[in-house]
Amino acid sequence: MNLNTKAQEQNTYDAIVIGSGVSGGWAAKEMTEKGLKVLMLDRGKKLEHVKDYDTATKAPWEFPHRGKITAAQKESHPKLSRDYPYSEYNERFWLNDSKSPYNEVKRFDWFRPDIVGGKSIMWGRQSYRWSDIDFEANLKDGIAVDWPIRYKDIAPWYDYVEKFAGISGQAEGLPQLPDGQFMPAMEMNCVEKEVKKRIESQFKGRIMTMGRVANITKPLPGRTNCQYRNLCSRGCPFGAYFSTQSSTLPAAMATGNLTLRPDSIVNSIIYDEKQNKATGVRVIDTHTKQMTEFYAKVIFVNGSTLGTTFVLLNSTSSRFPNGLGNDSGVLGKYLMDHHFRTGASGRAEGFDDKYYFGRRANGIYIPRYRNIGSDKRDYLRGFGYQGGASREGWSRGVAELGVGKDFKDMLSEPGNWSIGLGGFGECLPYESNQVTLDNSVKDDWGQPVLKFDAEFKENEKKMRVDMMNDAAEMLEAAGMKDIKTFDNGSYPGMAIHEMGTARMGRDPKTSILNGYNQMHAVKNVFVTDGAAMTSAACVNPSLTYMALTARAVDYMYKEMKKGNI
Repeated sequence: MNLNTKAQEQNTYDAIVIGSGVSGGWAAKEMTEKGLKVLMLDRGKKLEHVKDYDTATKAPWEFPHRGKITAAQKESHPKLSRDYPYSEYNERFWLNDSKSPYNEVKRFDWFRPDIVGGKSIMWGRQSYRWSDIDFEANLKDGIAVDWPIRYKDIAPWYDYVEKFAGISGQAEGLPQLPDGQFMPAMEMNCVEKEVKKRIESQFKGRIMTMGRVANITKPLPGRTNCQYRNLCSRGCPFGAYFSTQSSTLPAAMATGNLTLRPDSIVNSIIYDEKQNKATGVRVIDTHTKQMTEFYAKVIFVNGSTLGTTFVLLNSTSSRFPNGLGNDSGVLGKYLMDHHFRTGASGRAEGFDDKYYFGRRANGIYIPRYRNIGSDKRDYLRGFGYQGGASREGWSRGVAELGVGKDFKDMLSEPGNWSIGLGGFGECLPYESNQVTLDNSVKDDWGQPVLKFDAEFKENEKKMRVDMMNDAAEMLEAAGMKDIKTFDNGSYPGMAIHEMGTARMGRDPKTSILNGYNQMHAVKNVFVTDGAAMTSAACVNPSLTYMALTARAVDYMYKEMKKGNI
């Protein structure tokens, strides 16, 4: 008995953080800096900053397949290999589909990392604030449930996380895209500057700005400014973009209060019915497959939307037969993602004597202008555009099958200028878009798998028509030539902005979390990743996860001091 007590003491912390990505890293940093002893768990393998970014400085010819994946990798990663994020450049960062499968009623592309730091290592880094247009949308449109917060509640926390993370961008004074604490913006190239002028002169209410991106343009402690290499998804040895490894993890480790445990799959959360609270977590070692229990006063679930959903659904008890905190029955429902891969491109003439510096790891952004003010469309919500202009490189000659001196000389010169605009549209929260546990299939660790049943519906399809046609109209008005529209189709999961399965809300009967990301039914459990989102907006969501996390930790700590947790 004494041995058991001692073992339990050794495995007991003030707080446990499940997941080490964008939101989990912030949770660990904030808690440890407040003096709490924190255990951070991640199913992924250890990835040490700088040392383990082993492809970060490799040249293209140093990769046997020039970045492409092999037939064997396609076979072992049948779903992951459907799209571009999984490549030879960062192949070892991703989870093996065949070890941890999932099922689809309808197609869902789930990109799962297998490293400490999670997707904070491979994310697109676009960082935009939400506005009250977003937080009020559900209430005004009479769909889903109302957000329990407004912009004023989160604005100071946006300030707080932006200063630490380092966001470069340009203030524009737009109500639908609030300005932030920006480092100097990256510079547009000559074609982008001209297109910006022409669009803004001909379309009232539309502006084109530089992407607001978590790549720093001035040094921060322990981090060097962006080197314009555009190899971010391999891991950045300069720490030039915000990631767990470059930013929140060093801060948490510096306190001496963090224990990081990689190779640790959180199977479920332990719930004590007598105390009406969670007491710890069950963890499977990825190598030995042995289960261990860890205990804490408070638990932050930051496993990324779908990892979080799995843990909560799998945490059953007689009090919560359908998943921890799931009195409302909405856990796993209202799954959202952005829809994209539609827009237009064109050729720019008259700039052949101009080029640009480096490989800027960022593009331009046209913020949402549809269904704002007097603009009314036959669909709800709106979209923004990401894109940019560039000159064709040597690869344009691949299809030519040319030989000889003239061919080589031609390829040593930059090719034509072109510019593209790709839309990112909001998906409404639908109850029928859901993810459930499928016990008929087990992963390598004997756990059930997730089953997806989600699709984009009529509202998104109508929006996509505008997303494509508006892009072409703007490029035409800007004087571009040979304009081509495209719609390459978009399935949920592809944008890697999944959210909404454990939503915040005012009423415990229709939501899982309150306005501080705290479970209505289990007060010492918080969810601050994408699962908490009540609607999707049309902007990239990671900055909002960071702000919500810092705010939730502040609230939790105060409640802990009062003895309420």
